[in-house]
Amino acid sequence: MAKSNKIIIQVCLCGAGTKKEQAPTVPYTAEELAEQIVACAKAGASIAHIHVREDKEVAGKLEIGYKSMSLAKFTDAVEAARAACKAAGVDILINLTTSGGEYEDQKRIQHLAALHPEMCSFDPNTINWANSYIFENSPRFLNFLAQEVVKEDIKPEFEVFDTGHIDSVLYYVKKHNIPEPPHIQFIMGVGGSMPGTTENLAFLVNKLPAGATWSVSGIGKAHLPMIFAGLALGADGLRVGLEDNIYYARGQVGTNVQLVERAVELSKLAQREIATAEDARELLGIKRHTLRDEKTLAATWSAQ
Repeated sequence: MAKSNKIIIQVCLCGAGTKKEQAPTVPYTAEELAEQIVACAKAGASIAHIHVREDKEVAGKLEIGYKSMSLAKFTDAVEAARAACKAAGVDILINLTTSGGEYEDQKRIQHLAALHPEMCSFDPNTINWANSYIFENSPRFLNFLAQEVVKEDIKPEFEVFDTGHIDSVLYYVKKHNIPEPPHIQFIMGVGGSMPGTTENLAFLVNKLPAGATWSVSGIGKAHLPMIFAGLALGADGLRVGLEDNIYYARGQVGTNVQLVERAVELSKLAQREIATAEDARELLGIKRHTLRDEKTLAATWSAQ
């Protein structure tokens, strides 16, 4: 099959750590997420990657916008996003994070069966994130997650931070019969993992299994270099957003919409066609998900 000229733009709106003190427009609430998802869809994004936040007491101090894996917060965010997109007449794939780190296994996946997203993140290895804390993804959890994505027919986005992670992806795909080909999201430039250089990205791309689709994101200063390298190497997608990079230019904090708009503009300059949400489903082999009926949803919730 000839490789498509269409390119998928994914926006990662807030992540677990970006604070309003760093980027004032980073969304914390369901309403903020929904508003920005609509704006980013209109700007050309076809996938929205969602983390949620909550206000929480940490070390005796109330922290606003703390990372969360709350099912209630995910439900609020997804329902608000779906309603806002419907009202605005836009379509976008919902991609929910499972990278809960400090949270127990069940809490990291409970929102998948409940909310039935079309995609979710799948981090196939544990790493020492930026040499500062353990980003834990135990084999126990990964087997649990693999079973869930197969059961719920959710497309996993395998987040690859280093070379050996590709082998781990293939291990879980084969062991649990996750539908192939896999979709790989290269995350370049995290301290303690592969630096965001063109040489490293080219090396990783050459290690991909046949038929795999791939996207790339550069963390911080690697952001623009990885966009350019991804376009030069024929990426199927580009990932942008305030989760990975807060700057639009040196010293200028950006917004999610600005980062999407720039990725679209650069892709068009590279003679790539911007994928719609329906194009993205076709490229990634995703069946459009419909909302669960009330009876099924009630049974899912009671099982949580």
